[in-house]
Amino acid sequence: MDLDLARTFLEIANAGTLGRAATRLHLTQATVSARLQNLEAELGRQLFVRNKAGARLTPAGHDLIPYATQLLQVWKQASQKLAEDQKEVLTLGGEHSLWSALLLNWLVCLRKARPLLTLRTQVDTPKLLLDGVQQGDIDAAILYSPHRRSGITTELVLEEELIAVSTKPCSYLSPDHYVYVDWGPDFESAHQARLPELNQARTKIGLGPLALRYILKVGGSGYFRTRAVEPYLAKGQLHLVKKAPKFSYSLYAASSDASDPELLTWARERLTEAAEMPSETWA
Repeated sequence: MDLDLARTFLEIANAGTLGRAATRLHLTQATVSARLQNLEAELGRQLFVRNKAGARLTPAGHDLIPYATQLLQVWKQASQKLAEDQKEVLTLGGEHSLWSALLLNWLVCLRKARPLLTLRTQVDTPKLLLDGVQQGDIDAAILYSPHRRSGITTELVLEEELIAVSTKPCSYLSPDHYVYVDWGPDFESAHQARLPELNQARTKIGLGPLALRYILKVGGSGYFRTRAVEPYLAKGQLHLVKKAPKFSYSLYAASSDASDPELLTWARERLTEAAEMPSETWA
């Protein structure tokens, strides 16, 4: 099955009629009909039941959809790979709570240092990011925990702490105004052990930047990265909860062993620069 036949088949399936498919493909209806006949002859199966109401997929047509879709996707990926100079393409990833912090700073540093570099980014869960790194689809990803997998090199990027802050001066965390921020399984375990009375907080938020903006709007307390809250502490908008425990929250870079080592080394140096940026840019 060639690409034109696959594309025409999928368009007919989506449009529901040969006429609408022809309009979307900028072809005549006769051309679309001829392509469908060629495809059905090539496969020896009827793919659509055609009548005045339109074109309805047969069981064989339904079976063909995922294969036709995959064919077009693989061709698109191959075209992109071959069209680009791979030594100047860098694909990076980061966890959801890092996109407005270190990942953004990293991209800025990379772009300033090498304006012609082609950048690709992916924000996802740690598992999917690591899958991408292991498969070679992502060159490097920044994560909150040091995951060990074959084909992946993990390095410490930054040692940071999660500290308790409140919109009102206080010495202890109050369950009535506490916002639990989901900083991952390591934090959850440590939090349960040190502050079990706070694990049933009425408000739980899974994204650090969102939680920070929330308590600044409505008041409350919670745990946040030191760099993220430093500007608000300096302005008196937030206050350190002095007797609350602190939690370690380091950042790691997981890079693919299959990627260009020279480009990765250079990118890793830019990551160090990004991690050392003033705390205001992390807010």
